Amino acid sequence: MKTLSSLSLTTLFTATMLSSLTFAQEADTDDDVRPSPPSIGADVPVTYFGPPPSTVEPELIGPVQLLRSGELDEDAGTITLPLYEGRLKETGESIWYIITDTTDADVAKALGVNHAAKLAFADNIRAVRIAETSFDGTLEFHWGSVDFSPERIVTPGNAENPDDNPFPPAAFQPGAVGDELYSPLVKIITAGDHIYNAPMVAYNVSAEQLDYCDTTPDYSLVHDQVVNICPEEGTVTMRLTPGFSFAKPVLYLTTDANNELPAALEGAIFAPGLRDVAVGSDDSLFSAVERIFGFTNGPTNHVDGQINPQRQGFFSALSGEGAPLNVLGGIPTVATDYSPLWDLNLGEWTQDAVDRGYVSRLTEEFQILGLVERGLITGPGGSLYGSTGNIINCPIVHRFL
Repeated sequence: MKTLSSLSLTTLFTATMLSSLTFAQEADTDDDVRPSPPSIGADVPVTYFGPPPSTVEPELIGPVQLLRSGELDEDAGTITLPLYEGRLKETGESIWYIITDTTDADVAKALGVNHAAKLAFADNIRAVRIAETSFDGTLEFHWGSVDFSPERIVTPGNAENPDDNPFPPAAFQPGAVGDELYSPLVKIITAGDHIYNAPMVAYNVSAEQLDYCDTTPDYSLVHDQVVNICPEEGTVTMRLTPGFSFAKPVLYLTTDANNELPAALEGAIFAPGLRDVAVGSDDSLFSAVERIFGFTNGPTNHVDGQINPQRQGFFSALSGEGAPLNVLGGIPTVATDYSPLWDLNLGEWTQDAVDRGYVSRLTEEFQILGLVERGLITGPGGSLYGSTGNIINCPIVHRFL
């Protein structure tokens, strides 16, 4: 288990991400990113309103399920996806996985997964594994394994008084650890060398051992974001994380991270192979990543325990108030540069911004960059704002507006 003494403060501050449910299970359910109905303030009931424009054109305002291969449950904040069983070519050990994204646009449409052309630029050293289909259609992975047995541990920075600077955490340990060659990205050489985002959810266990169709799974066997797993039905239900993209509330799935701290905070797999994906270049030529924006010291809930509609950030999340409500860059239907590999940019409101009462919930990339330009948000501890070097694999699932 890592502790504060085993990593520098700079590393801790610049390597973080948090799942919506990692510390939010006791949070007030009224803290919801979903938009209110259009009937509020109108003289007619909601039934009088027509269908949202997004039902005509997905780029227009309204809800859009982007990862269409699964069944979304907005109230529970989960999605039930197809569960696939592959095997490690060398040993024959079972690999249980999901598919969320691909560089193949036609297959993306056919399967209802996200098209992510930028993943082609991730094909570098360990970042993309190799796989091939066998005669019966089973996917055989050439390398990469995951140990799901570790217990995930996250201890807020000030355990006695979590309201007093709970971030960075005092101790942490990811609940799933990939070997040095593990990455969720797979190039299938029998499918046109297209790259697929195929995160693992269990490894080297039988279907009988994964029979958790209606019960809480054994997290020493499965991914920490699994709610139910049912090989008999070929499904797995996974928790989702709320956030924003260009002021639109969204839900996304968190599966892997390239460093131990974000993996622990996220309930994700520590995937060393993702360290071979370049960061800091965002939308430039040959970049495989998009940016995700998080905040250390955003607004927290009021002292009386009431939900603060401006709540956001890691201080709040590590205090058990809910998700950090991070801001994603481009997603499908909003931009053309989507990638499930998110390069974390971590911001800190300056003391001047706090004193002037500027600290508030931010929901849009260029709003954030404008505040950085004005010197109101910096990197942690007043450092230069930009990439922290941390990648989190977060396939987009749903857009509310």
